[in-house]
Amino acid sequence: MIDTFEKLKNISLQFGLIVNENKTKYMKCTRKEFQLDKITVRIIQIDQVRSFSYLGTIVNGNNTLEEEITEGIVKGNNAFYGNRALFKSKLLSRKSKLKLYWSIIRPIVVYGCETWVLKESIIQRLSVFERKILRKIFGPTKENNGNWRIKTNIELDELIKHRNIVNYVKAQRFGWFGHIN
Repeated sequence: MIDTFEKLKNISLQFGLIVNENKTKYMKCTRKEFQLDKITVRIIQIDQVRSFSYLGTIVNGNNTLEEEITEGIVKGNNAFYGNRALFKSKLLSRKSKLKLYWSIIRPIVVYGCETWVLKESIIQRLSVFERKILRKIFGPTKENNGNWRIKTNIELDELIKHRNIVNYVKAQRFGWFGHIN
C-alpha cells in the first residue's frame, strides 16, 4: 500500500500534480468486518474510510447500494418538502404536480440507477417512497357511504399508468445497456 502511494505521488509530480494530503483517503474493499486504520507514508498520515461520494454516487468497501439508496431517498424527501408549497397548492392540477414529481424529485432519487442491481429490498424502499409522494398528490378517495380512505397501491399504479419508479429504473438500465452494447 505504501509503495503504491509513493508511486502515485512520484508519477503525479512528473506531470505537475500534487497529492492533497488533507483530501487523500483510502478504502479497503472487503465484506469482512475491519477496524479503521491510518497509514503513514513518510510524514503524511492517510485515513481509511468505509465509504465516499464520487460524482454523486456512494462507493463503499462492501459494494452495496443501501447507503446510496438511502441518500437518494433523503434527497428526494428534501426536494419534495422544499417544494411543499407547490404540491399543496390548489392552483396546480394533479397532472402538473405529477409532472413536477417526475421531472424534479424522481431524477434526484434515482441518480445513477443505470448501474443498480434491483434487489427486492431496494424495490420495496423505492416503491414506498414513491407511493408516499403520490398519495400526497392524489389525496384520499371518498367512498359511497361518505367515508374517506387512502388510495390503494393498485389504484395509485393505475393513476400513473404503471409508470412507477421501479419500471423507470428498469427502463433506464435497458437504455444504458443499449448504449453500452
